[in-house]
Amino acid sequence: MTPPDTRPQLLMPRSVGRCMSEWPELKPMKNRLVNYGVSDNGVAIIELISDSDGEPLEGDKTSVNTYTREMWHDIDDAILAARFDDDVSVILLTGHGDKFFSAGASIKYLNKLTPRYKYFFCLHANETLSRLEQTPKLVIAALNGHTVGGGLEIAMAADIRIGRKGNFQVGLPEVSLGVLAGTGGTARLSRLVGKAKAMEIMVTGRKFSFEEAKEMDLVHDIYDSMTLEEYRQDTLDYAGRFTLPFAAAKAIGNIKRSVQSGMEIPLEYHLALERELQSDLFQSDDAKAGIKAYVEKETPRFSGN
Repeated sequence: MTPPDTRPQLLMPRSVGRCMSEWPELKPMKNRLVNYGVSDNGVAIIELISDSDGEPLEGDKTSVNTYTREMWHDIDDAILAARFDDDVSVILLTGHGDKFFSAGASIKYLNKLTPRYKYFFCLHANETLSRLEQTPKLVIAALNGHTVGGGLEIAMAADIRIGRKGNFQVGLPEVSLGVLAGTGGTARLSRLVGKAKAMEIMVTGRKFSFEEAKEMDLVHDIYDSMTLEEYRQDTLDYAGRFTLPFAAAKAIGNIKRSVQSGMEIPLEYHLALERELQSDLFQSDDAKAGIKAYVEKETPRFSGN
């Protein structure tokens, strides 16, 4: 058993307001429905941006950040860009504007599709969110506003969810449209909050606050940042805690792989997977640096190798 570490911790609490990196310049993806950029400390930011019809934001329209097939293509491309970028340790997923993280699928768009096309639309969305979950990099969802329907389904594919304090709503109201939350909603919500709570939320279709979401561990924290810009900086600073050289990004990736894959297999196979991932880490430069630094009472600096 590893003895407790009584030395001062390297990472300071968020309330100290330490700025680790600046919000980077974001550039639009091909369909102009996602903005993407990487901070100088290795946080890839994926920002959803669209109007209520799921079209590129123009003029003074409100950012509702609803999605269409074209947005999923942009999200998919952004995830792959972050996955293959060796300088990226963390993915920060958020919405444009100060009102919505995402309101989910564009109902106007869905109304134009055939039932078969809608099936493939859901399949593509499921495949994209699975790609996000299977990428061995920490994914943080910065919920900057209302997070409902498919917006919550996207957020639930992240590893950590941080809400912004305000009069914002969370929920899966698809039942009011005569359908279910078909982009992973029934599967992920029941795994996150339990069968009974998930059933109650989905069959009533009710919406609730970030505070209630936090009580059921659906949201990990709520930041009471004064402005949207402060909230973004706060979440970026938090994400920076998991970047090199301060955090062992390779170990975090292996932890994610073990949890994501292991939850769906019998315990003995999960333990075998865990041992293999641990063996991989024991051979890494980071494990050698971390153990050596502990013994010598120094602060480790990790390389990701």
